[in-house]
Amino acid sequence: MPNLKTSIKDLRQNKKRKTVNDRLRNRIKRAVKKQNTLINEGEIERATKNIKNAYKVLDKAARKNVIKKGKADRIKSRLTKNLNELSQNNVKIAKKST
Repeated sequence: MPNLKTSIKDLRQNKKRKTVNDRLRNRIKRAVKKQNTLINEGEIERATKNIKNAYKVLDKAARKNVIKKGKADRIKSRLTKNLNELSQNNVKIAKKST
């Protein structure tokens, strides 16, 4: 245990920051996982609506320095790429069937 007053305060602050950061990290994981499941299930409309939420969560985490800006951009890029591939595949299937 810390002995100095400032060390005690630092410990208190670190605990609070850890809970906030963990909460944000969990929000990121949930948003990305939900987006990936929607893409895997082939639900384009819901995935396009949900990607805005994923972007919002990632941008907020990057703004709060929970994750780096580059990591947020990389995750957003991969989500968008997967969504675009799904929509292109869906268009090809629709053209073939008609």
